Amino acid sequence: MRFHKDMLLIYTHKITPRFRFTMGHIFEQILGIEIGFTTTVEDFIKHKGAKMTYTKQPLQNEFFVRSNDLLFEKGINDFSIQMGDWEGLPSFFEAGEKSVIPYDIFSASFFLLSRYEEYLPHVKDELGRYPAKESLAYQNGFLELPVVDLWALKLFRILEQRFPEIKRKAKAYRYTSIINVTTSHSFALRGMARSLGALMFDLGNFRLRRVVQRLLVHLGVRKDPFDNFSTLIELHKKFQGKTMFFFQFADYSTHDKNISPNNNKFRHLIKAIADYSVVALSTSFHAGNKIELLRKEKKRMAQLINRPIKYSRLRYNKVNIPTTYRNLMEAEFTDDFSMGYTHEVGFRAGTCTPFYFYDINLEEQQPLKVHPFAVHDYALTKHANTGEILEQIDAIYRHVKQVKGQFVTVFSNELLGSKQKISWLELYQNFLKRYYV
Repeated sequence: MRFHKDMLLIYTHKITPRFRFTMGHIFEQILGIEIGFTTTVEDFIKHKGAKMTYTKQPLQNEFFVRSNDLLFEKGINDFSIQMGDWEGLPSFFEAGEKSVIPYDIFSASFFLLSRYEEYLPHVKDELGRYPAKESLAYQNGFLELPVVDLWALKLFRILEQRFPEIKRKAKAYRYTSIINVTTSHSFALRGMARSLGALMFDLGNFRLRRVVQRLLVHLGVRKDPFDNFSTLIELHKKFQGKTMFFFQFADYSTHDKNISPNNNKFRHLIKAIADYSVVALSTSFHAGNKIELLRKEKKRMAQLINRPIKYSRLRYNKVNIPTTYRNLMEAEFTDDFSMGYTHEVGFRAGTCTPFYFYDINLEEQQPLKVHPFAVHDYALTKHANTGEILEQIDAIYRHVKQVKGQFVTVFSNELLGSKQKISWLELYQNFLKRYYV
């Protein structure tokens, strides 16, 4: 490989797939810096541009970051992590005195991005998901920080002092609003048998308010509370930001109770939304583990809207590493938007920048692009009022804006259409006003 002076050259003792993946995300994806690698001391010494070494010992007095072993290992090893503080930023994998920066942020970033801890033994929740409370970020209070991006920015400022000529490509903050539709209607479009069964269930449990609501909807007196799609489209037109609708298009099951994919009014709704916004697939509960079911749902929706379906969201954000992502790739999805926690706000993979899935079992970066979300509306239901929510989310937004990352939020049409102590639709409008900038 030829190295030119505008390139940051990184010397290391061994170039591994983990090393390439991590350096690519930090320097190219987050910082917009062109990089090259070498294991040859002579190439490193004669390089005229910015350069750093990432190994166990410095060569001379260069920009040196002492490496942990993680990027040069294979497989999974259970080890103890000691948390530290880098000028107010939670950090781990201490690098020692000779290192220009006090922590090996590259190994720490790989640990978070690869979801290394999700390969380790853990107890899953009742839906078979990796629980947020098992994570290093939750247990050490930095889940709400995009630490990988913040580490990268801090590193760049130090590099810039040593190499004022270092160049970055321009990068801009982006906000993406996702509407997740796993239940498009609460009462309407459900067919005679399902509607009658649900009515009898509500009567038997003395849920009289729902009985009245149900009857008013069926009589055409009142609009279905979950059918807020025209309102959402108008809001999205007003604010002109990037929005995506993920529809479940699955057969009825214990965990999947949406409208039948054969219902013509439901089909028309999806096609109408696709005229105004990106429409993609919210998979059924079992599709993440059943490749043929996944292909069936994908093909059925593609045929409906007459365009390829490349984006996915997994039911209940049930990402089981690495199986789920392997299945998505086999079904020819290119991007997934499930990397986050349903009931906790924050960054499951420690970053607000899309990244490619790294399969540790295969020791290889995969072509599936993972788009982490920071906020799921159900994580906000624990708050007492809108003010509390906005205070928490504003802090996260400021961090994402600082690093020029991507702020992704997930709202469900059903919560937006529910009547609770918080006006969810009003809160959603607040999000659009504040974060589409």
